[in-house]
Amino acid sequence: MEGKEEDVKLGANKYRETQPIGTAAQSQDDSKDYKEPPPAPLIEPGELTSWSFYRAGIAEFVATFLFLYITVLTVMGVFKDPTKCTTVGIQGIAWAFGGMIFALVYCTAGISGGHINPAVTFGLFLARKLSLPRALFYMVMQTLGAICGAGVVKGFYGDRYDQLGGGANSVNPGYTKGDGLGAEIVGTFVLVYTVFSATDAKRNARDSHVPILAPLPIGFAVFLVHLATIPITGTGINPARSLGAAIIFNKERSWDHHWIFWVGPFIGAALAALYHQVVIRAIPFKSK
Repeated sequence: MEGKEEDVKLGANKYRETQPIGTAAQSQDDSKDYKEPPPAPLIEPGELTSWSFYRAGIAEFVATFLFLYITVLTVMGVFKDPTKCTTVGIQGIAWAFGGMIFALVYCTAGISGGHINPAVTFGLFLARKLSLPRALFYMVMQTLGAICGAGVVKGFYGDRYDQLGGGANSVNPGYTKGDGLGAEIVGTFVLVYTVFSATDAKRNARDSHVPILAPLPIGFAVFLVHLATIPITGTGINPARSLGAAIIFNKERSWDHHWIFWVGPFIGAALAALYHQVVIRAIPFKSK
């Protein structure tokens, strides 16, 4: 128990701005009285000396690695069969993405917040749920994890990896760049809006009689967005996922539209943060 107490003392629960996605909606206060938490500081020097800070980054790396490993393998398995009859099909790809997000958010929520996506991290940063150093650290670790995950899949498939497209995102024939950008903006808005709603501590305090497991609606949102936008862009809504696959695939078509898979998700995340904080929560209009 001493080790656990020391870990807490070093910062496992000290920096509340980490906003665990899977657990933040669960109040520890039996009275269920809600008090608006203060915004996270822009820079918190104490974080950089805390083991929990680096442990959270490692958790983001491993989670994004596993996310790319499972999902890109699923994509490869579907694409290698031209009939799609012996594979899980497009619906299976959507389930792989949504199911992995559900599982990984559940596993890492109490450690890093379970972001597994730079767009989610960006949205929570704009809402002042975490500090700038933590946000940047998460994004770097998420990107590295995605690159490693896609690299392992390529190791399995060898030359066939390039032939099957490597799971890289691009705007599909029949759609314009504007179509792809719009799909990424709206898709990421759905995801990040769901994250904010599922982890809203005030909502839990108000509706404490309604049980909620936050990773479930988040994973389901990812599943639904993939169903809708796989035909348009292959569905990015996660810049780390798109960059990891693009770097390992490294063909011209994976880079032609790559900017869409950063600009779209970041705009969508910003709009979701603005909508939740200003419209839904009306935080700027609350009296001090």
